[in-house]
Amino acid sequence: CHIQTQYPNCVVAARLEGSEQGQHGTGRVLVTGGAGYFGFRLGRALAGQGATVFLLDLHKPPWDIPDGAVFQQIDIRDYDALYKICAGVDVIYHTASYGMSGPEQVMFGWCVVVCTERGISKLIYTSTVNVAFAGRPIEDGDEDSVPCVPLDMHIDHYSRTKAIAERMVLAADGRSTKGGGLLHTCVLRPSGIYGPGERRHLHRVNVERRLFSFCFGDHNAKMNWVHVDNLVMAHVLAADALTADKAFSGQVYFINDGESANVFEWLTPLVSSNQIKNIAVSHTFKIEKAQRELGFSPKKYSLTDSVDQYLRSRPPPFVHPINYSLLCCFKPIFG
Repeated sequence: CHIQTQYPNCVVAARLEGSEQGQHGTGRVLVTGGAGYFGFRLGRALAGQGATVFLLDLHKPPWDIPDGAVFQQIDIRDYDALYKICAGVDVIYHTASYGMSGPEQVMFGWCVVVCTERGISKLIYTSTVNVAFAGRPIEDGDEDSVPCVPLDMHIDHYSRTKAIAERMVLAADGRSTKGGGLLHTCVLRPSGIYGPGERRHLHRVNVERRLFSFCFGDHNAKMNWVHVDNLVMAHVLAADALTADKAFSGQVYFINDGESANVFEWLTPLVSSNQIKNIAVSHTFKIEKAQRELGFSPKKYSLTDSVDQYLRSRPPPFVHPINYSLLCCFKPIFG
């Protein structure tokens, strides 16, 4: 992590000690944001691997709860409720997102506190590539060459809050927990998520929903995407990396499918021809660190198929005038 912070141990590659539970999904795990598209898919996969999974969210997921999983309607900013549900939990996957004004930053810190108070040894945080993207071109950036954007230069509030959360998670790595253990953390930075049944993220790059941002840029602009199943794989591997025989605690990883896509090739079906000019800035990232340290080997999927499925299933657009000349800086937004 290249963010300057008052915490001296922002990035630690600590040798883990003691026996670990939770290899390949066994044990008791908690997924915040468990009713969201990615959080639910992660929880379902972990339950399928034999874990006891607690899905936490403010609203019940629209899908059937899988065997081995339990849904709890909890606001993770409620420390007492979070503390209660975390009894016996081995791993927390923090996929939930929310704004971070001063009070909310404290509330997010409670997720770290509950790990130390409950003796939870692993915390994996789902961040975003946007913590390192400020609207300027990035080609094949990696964790060492691309620093986190200063907090006052983020392209949106969401990205800034993700960077703040990263600081907290990484600063907590190596912290002592009740019972004599240590808390080990890592951060994953996915690109835009796609996959079967995914609607939220493709909606967010749909101009008709006014959640697309623009910048005069290169018509050859490229970016990365990650299939939801590849992102699930990365999270499972990340938990396995926080074990006694590996030394990858306190690390950050860019996560994508390992390929760069020309923005215009897949964006064209989503917008009209007069809307698809000068709208992107290249921002691509390598995944070599995740491949080397986590054993991440993304499978091949078709982004075009997901776009086609989205176009067939999306609701009728809400049409209203937009002054595109006032919009700036294309960015994927994650939630």
